[in-house]
Amino acid sequence: MPIRVAIRADAAAEIGTGHVRRCLALAQGLREAGAEVWLVCRPLDAASLAVVQGSDTPVLWLPAAPGSAPLDASDLPPHAAWARIAQEEDAAQVAALLRPLGVQWVCVDHYAFDARWHAAMRAALGCRIAVIDDLADRAIDAEVLLDQNWAEDHARKYAGRLVRGTGTRILAGPRHALLAPAYRTAASYVFHPQVRSIGVFMGGTDPGGASARVLAACAQAGFDGAVEVVSTSSNPHLVALRQACAQRRRTTLTLDAPDLAAFLVRHDLQVGGGGGATWERCCLGAPSIAVMLADNQRSVVPALERMGVLEQARLDAPTSDPQSLPAVLLALLHDSQRRRQLAEAGPALVDGRGAQRVAVCLLAQSASVRGATMDDAPLLHAWRNHPDVRRVSHDPSQIPLAAHLRWMESVLADPARLLLVAHIGSLPVGCVRFDQRNDVIAGLTRNPRGDETNHEVSIYLDPALHHLGLGQPVLRAAEQALAARHEGPLTVHASVLPDNAASRRLFEGAGYEGGPLSFTRRLPARSPGQNGAP
Repeated sequence: MPIRVAIRADAAAEIGTGHVRRCLALAQGLREAGAEVWLVCRPLDAASLAVVQGSDTPVLWLPAAPGSAPLDASDLPPHAAWARIAQEEDAAQVAALLRPLGVQWVCVDHYAFDARWHAAMRAALGCRIAVIDDLADRAIDAEVLLDQNWAEDHARKYAGRLVRGTGTRILAGPRHALLAPAYRTAASYVFHPQVRSIGVFMGGTDPGGASARVLAACAQAGFDGAVEVVSTSSNPHLVALRQACAQRRRTTLTLDAPDLAAFLVRHDLQVGGGGGATWERCCLGAPSIAVMLADNQRSVVPALERMGVLEQARLDAPTSDPQSLPAVLLALLHDSQRRRQLAEAGPALVDGRGAQRVAVCLLAQSASVRGATMDDAPLLHAWRNHPDVRRVSHDPSQIPLAAHLRWMESVLADPARLLLVAHIGSLPVGCVRFDQRNDVIAGLTRNPRGDETNHEVSIYLDPALHHLGLGQPVLRAAEQALAARHEGPLTVHASVLPDNAASRRLFEGAGYEGGPLSFTRRLPARSPGQNGAP
């Protein structure tokens, strides 16, 4: 039975559409990994309906909010009013909606809710909680915290905010940016030395009518080339934006694009807000200028500029200010080398697999294994030759594909060896091999009774999916497959290189004894008549 996940998020003029957009990307990643997913929203205004239009994720609608959240309590979250209802009442309504579905995870992306909402949901549904946040301005009670924004030290950022302390796994930084699956395979921007056209996306609700102000800045910078503005039909400034676009030659307005991938790569310079679309621009290598439109962007955008990922500009600065948007535009229009540097820096920070990583983390306990086949050889070869895997391997050399194919053929033909591929849903995530040894393993001899089988284990994961809590669930599933092939008792041995602390923690956490370099674990014998593994 698939793991069931509910995601709670809202969109509105004051909230923006970014929270729901990134949650829809997470929902796609979860479904790819085999989960059943629902999005839970409250219809706050036109943006609520527009942002989910056309999505293939089922939406469960809460009742319309009667008004503003009460603000007479001093301990409310700073953004409590965004929910337009008390968080205790919201939690009760969400729990009633979800109780018949039997969800195992509730993910919440909402600044209006704090640890009290999280604890109420866990108590009502018996589920685990994942919180998506980037403000660190309230208490959080979650098994998993995702902050996709860049920060120098996320643990310090959330110090004193995590009710569970070290019991909360933190998924930190743009490595986990929630982008739609299309970004993993979308064509990247192809650099051109001249700026032939500019793209403008200032968020789904266009705070403060920023898009029209960007058009004015283009004119002030002397740019008379083509400009494409992307917005949504729920933009409260849409009438004024249409007029601004009509008054400027070679200007087009695109509404309600399902994703921005094609838009981002067809222009030589992008101007946008400093929110979630920043990571989309980075992923595709689109040279960009970021304008801060919300408080949570003020610590991120300057840091990304220092890292050489984007240029920042101010909409409210006079033209004479070098940080004004017209000044920054003018400088970049004539600096092809800088634009090339921006195009190269972004993809190094964001690879488009963030939603997949978060999904794998939440669904790690559902890991399963199957017997490997020669069809798996190219993928296993790529994983094995990755520098991160070779660094902790007993043989750190790079292995040619031909040699790897010969090795796999021999392993698959040997009844004393078991090669397994681990999966989360249909997504391959790792490889486990057991080699039967009846002589000496890691300095230990075969059990004197002669009825026990010794096996040596080797495990590695997709290098792009490290640090997500996959190791133990994958190892446990592989051990079950091994035990199902043997009616007698068996012992698994593992050897670890001195500097491989991650593997030591894996085997210690999985119940292996010994260490620090050699570990063993006795597995329960299969009952007579039990079916064998793959």
